[in-house]
Amino acid sequence: MAPHPVTYDDVVNARKLLSSVILPTPVLHSRVLSESVGGPVHLKCENIQRAGSFKIRGAYVRIAGLTERERERGVVAASAGNHAQGVALAAGLLGTKATVFMPQGAPLPKVAATRSYGADVISTGETVDDALAAAQDWAEQTGAVFIHPFDHPDIVAGQGTIGLEIVEQLPEVGTIVVAIGGGGLAAGVALAAKTLRPGVRIVGVQAERAAAYPASLASGHPVLVEPSSTMADGIAVGKPGSLPFELINYLVDSVITVSEESLSRALLLCLERSKLLVEPAGVAGVAALLDHPHAFEPPVVAVLSGGNIDPLLLAKVLRHGLAAAGRYLAFRIRLSDRPGALATLLRELAALGANVLDVVHERMAARLHLDEVEVLLQVETKGPTHSDEMLNALRRSGYTLIFG
Repeated sequence: MAPHPVTYDDVVNARKLLSSVILPTPVLHSRVLSESVGGPVHLKCENIQRAGSFKIRGAYVRIAGLTERERERGVVAASAGNHAQGVALAAGLLGTKATVFMPQGAPLPKVAATRSYGADVISTGETVDDALAAAQDWAEQTGAVFIHPFDHPDIVAGQGTIGLEIVEQLPEVGTIVVAIGGGGLAAGVALAAKTLRPGVRIVGVQAERAAAYPASLASGHPVLVEPSSTMADGIAVGKPGSLPFELINYLVDSVITVSEESLSRALLLCLERSKLLVEPAGVAGVAALLDHPHAFEPPVVAVLSGGNIDPLLLAKVLRHGLAAAGRYLAFRIRLSDRPGALATLLRELAALGANVLDVVHERMAARLHLDEVEVLLQVETKGPTHSDEMLNALRRSGYTLIFG
């Protein structure tokens, strides 16, 4: 069914190889997403996989396939974090040395975790593509075997074992929604799932700030785009892999993009409603369900591809998610510079049911008149309706509100 050089049998063999290494992750029902979509929605929890993501699957299969002589030379990889940890863990399990190149802005917890698995970490460049180039140069200079994060048959076969698990766990699955970076995960899942269940729809999801696949699919071949900064660093890849692209072009039914706001809301939903900690790249499928709830034929499985997130980024994303959900506001208010003005404002906010998270009182700014002060407020509300009611009440009370 699949184009050469990856076959369904390769995926089956990868599963046998991984049987004592990985966790067969659960598929959990999501009531809130099911109500939105109008049919059963399940979450494939690769965020609780060993090393925190699906990447251990492909990395282990790839390194296990090396000859003894190749393993003696060591392996080298490049990653923003999850592939790094997968390669480091797999190399340690298989007794070979790993060197990993990571972008300079890679989250510190991912860097620390990669080192904890025994890999040498070298920070270089601004993007994953910069790190990839450095890793390939290292391989040429040292003889280490380059472990590509997505563009290799063994990697695709390893990631495809998720597709086998999904169909076995939910044989009636109608749609699988999966994040796409370079494409190894989506390609493998599509290959495995469509072989077992030809009628299943596969929908790929990219962050709109780093979306190489729509342009590539339109052109009929991988094209390079310049990724913008995105919280979904795990799927911020500038150019699809040739092998994953071929499979995705053949097997994936559609590829859509999601905004930073949608990723934030999806992460918040997973945390609040499903009690699952997922990184921004890992919730891309959930973000697509929130944006287009009626575009997916149930039963739906959304793959939560990873759970490795920097706590500092988590705090920012949660605040972003609360804002996107209409539950967090930041704005400035001009007040008369007189005793009690701020206290009066805070009492009014309390009476309106708003929870004030932070207050910054500014008096010495060129934009203010001598008899004015400005207050920067961060406020938690109960949702969009409550936010509108609160803001309208403040305006009726004569306050000047400034946003941005």
